[in-house]
Amino acid sequence: MPDNNLTEAPVKDLIKKIALPVSIGFFFNTMYNVLDTYFGGKISTEALSALSLSFPVFFLIIIFDSGTSTGTTSLLANTLGEKDFEKAKKYSAQAISFGLAVSVIITVLGLYLSPSIFKLLGAKGEYLDISLTFMNTIFYGSVFFMMISVLNSTLQASGDTRTYRNFLIMGFFLNLIFDPWFLYGGLGIPSMGIRGIALATVAVEFIGCIYIIFRSKKTGLISMETFKYLKPELEAWKSIASQAIPASMNMATIGVGIFVITYFISNFGENAVAAYGIATRIEQIALLPTIGLTIAALSIIGQNNGAKKYERIKETLRLCLRYGVTIMFVGACLLFFAKEKLMSAFTNDPDVINIGSHYLTFACIIFLAYPLLFITVSALQGMKKPMYAVWIGLYRQILAPILIFSVLTKIFNWGIDGIWWGIFGITWSAAIITVLYGRFILKKLPAN
Repeated sequence: MPDNNLTEAPVKDLIKKIALPVSIGFFFNTMYNVLDTYFGGKISTEALSALSLSFPVFFLIIIFDSGTSTGTTSLLANTLGEKDFEKAKKYSAQAISFGLAVSVIITVLGLYLSPSIFKLLGAKGEYLDISLTFMNTIFYGSVFFMMISVLNSTLQASGDTRTYRNFLIMGFFLNLIFDPWFLYGGLGIPSMGIRGIALATVAVEFIGCIYIIFRSKKTGLISMETFKYLKPELEAWKSIASQAIPASMNMATIGVGIFVITYFISNFGENAVAAYGIATRIEQIALLPTIGLTIAALSIIGQNNGAKKYERIKETLRLCLRYGVTIMFVGACLLFFAKEKLMSAFTNDPDVINIGSHYLTFACIIFLAYPLLFITVSALQGMKKPMYAVWIGLYRQILAPILIFSVLTKIFNWGIDGIWWGIFGITWSAAIITVLYGRFILKKLPAN
């Protein structure tokens, strides 16, 4: 049985143990994406815009992968907290078969829907061809993305975030080799252009899948016995789906939200789309500590919820929020003074630099809202209350943006600033609502 000290060790130590590897790993994951953006810019501004335009479509994969991973992590963490290891092993195997089935759906949906989505976003001609070439290659490799997500959930539920960190670091350096190799060709590999960048990503995911299979066996949740549990069982799939579907729906709202933002930004031209794509890559780097803290909150609170140690749940959320707000304040200050130089590292186009830098000014004053929002939502998922993420996601990502962006850009004619001010108001209101709801739920927990 894996080390179950998430219900016993000091909470402060556990947060550091889990959050730091996640933050480091996701730094390299973000730099991985930055690397793709950099090499895309070496092809052409059109290719760079195509990569930015591809992100809402790529999110189809993220929606299912992240939802399945978050749901499985929550389910396994609660089961381990209940000290039912055999049941946890069964859930781990069923999550694999569940994930394989979902990956088939991802591929079929992605290949079918992406042309229409790209056209809706304004892509046509060579712009459309480049976008489809990139995304179709990614969709054919979606099974590797899913398997990594599912297998990593067994590690996260056991408190192991170092393995995934190691994969993300390894993935960055592999991509540093594969991107230029597949892009320009050499050593028997033909020059593949934008397809090469996508194929490099699929190759990294395949290698990572093998590595994480090997590492996940050390938890004891994955073993040769796993094969006998792989046959789909309705009750197990229902348990996984009850957690995974709301988490996927939450991610779906983010995906639709990215589509909505990209749709409104595309009205201001390809340079605006390229600028937003670069700026969000930079923004992701600053948000890395928050990602680490959300994973820490999910894993620690999940096991302690299963163990019915409610005071530790409250302590975990309180400390994660304190750390998150403090770190994001520092990050916002640093980003404010470095935004132009960071944008200039990706493009020489003064218009793209100006648009992206202006957005990052707004991002700096939004930063403190993110830990309040993301960490509290993660805590609620750990307490097996996943539906709140869906409702706040619908508000923050879809309903409010469509209304507010339309009003500010088309009625008040604020231009692209209307989008930036809209993001500010929507994010902060969502954060305040979420914190108030989180406090309400914590007050309802029984005393230990």
